[in-house]
Amino acid sequence: MRKEPVIITCSMTGNMTMPSQTPYLPVTPEQIIDSAVGAAKAGAAVVHLHVRKPDGQPCGDLELWKQILKGIKAQTDAVLCTSTGGGPGMTIEERANVVVNLGPELASMNLGSMNFANFHAMAGIKEWKHDWEKEYMEKTHDYVFRNTFKDIEYMCQTMNDAGIKPELEVYDVGHLYNANYLARKGFLKFPIHMQFVMGVLGGIGNDIRDLINLLETAERLFGKENFTWSVIGIGYPAEFHLGAVSACLGGHLRVGMEDNIKVKKHELATSNAQLVTKMKTILEDLDFEVATSAYTRQALGLKGIEKVNY
Repeated sequence: MRKEPVIITCSMTGNMTMPSQTPYLPVTPEQIIDSAVGAAKAGAAVVHLHVRKPDGQPCGDLELWKQILKGIKAQTDAVLCTSTGGGPGMTIEERANVVVNLGPELASMNLGSMNFANFHAMAGIKEWKHDWEKEYMEKTHDYVFRNTFKDIEYMCQTMNDAGIKPELEVYDVGHLYNANYLARKGFLKFPIHMQFVMGVLGGIGNDIRDLINLLETAERLFGKENFTWSVIGIGYPAEFHLGAVSACLGGHLRVGMEDNIKVKKHELATSNAQLVTKMKTILEDLDFEVATSAYTRQALGLKGIEKVNY
């Protein structure tokens, strides 16, 4: 039985969930701020963030980043994790803009190029809310999410220079070997923090045996003492199933509308806080303690909220 608290991360909106899939997706700065504060109050120690235009289209606008980060920080001490995934057509420099200028405590860092598809979800959309959505989803049929070694090394160096802890996004087993290379070359410093992203079309599946494979490979490559880890299960019920299994295996977990929009099989979540509350209840029913933001900063070795630039 684990003794350490379980860290719940909540991802507000992502860049692949469409407003036409759920009317509850937060897209405006005010909605994202309110959603993040609500998720933190419900038990999320970390909130993972993207920014969007007023019509919900994903973007990387630095002014929106500032508004959202400042707004959340003013109301909660949750750890704010910024995405560097960007969107189709964005350069690695554009994707790194938020970490260069705003210096968050934690930021995502993707470990390899891959097919990253969402076109298959179009079948479930009966009516489009915005003109841009259908074309955006269709383009993922021919989309390669670019993360070359040159890109990754640039992102590593950028985060190292700013004292930012990278949250290493692992979409498949090969990404663990990429992380091993980066660590051997000095781009990554132990202990590292990894997030196993399971269920994206183009990456590893979300079967429990896939999780065991990722974890055993990571332990063999790095040693148990040299990393912490979290899991994302894409879709319902994988988000909750894999979250519970992760806690049982000593890991942490993520929920949120970026990854899953349902709280029950046939019921949309009305807020990110609702997803956090369900996951927290599952954990507490299994006698796990849910981590605070203070514990999370210590456990992940973060620089502290007083050292961010927003």
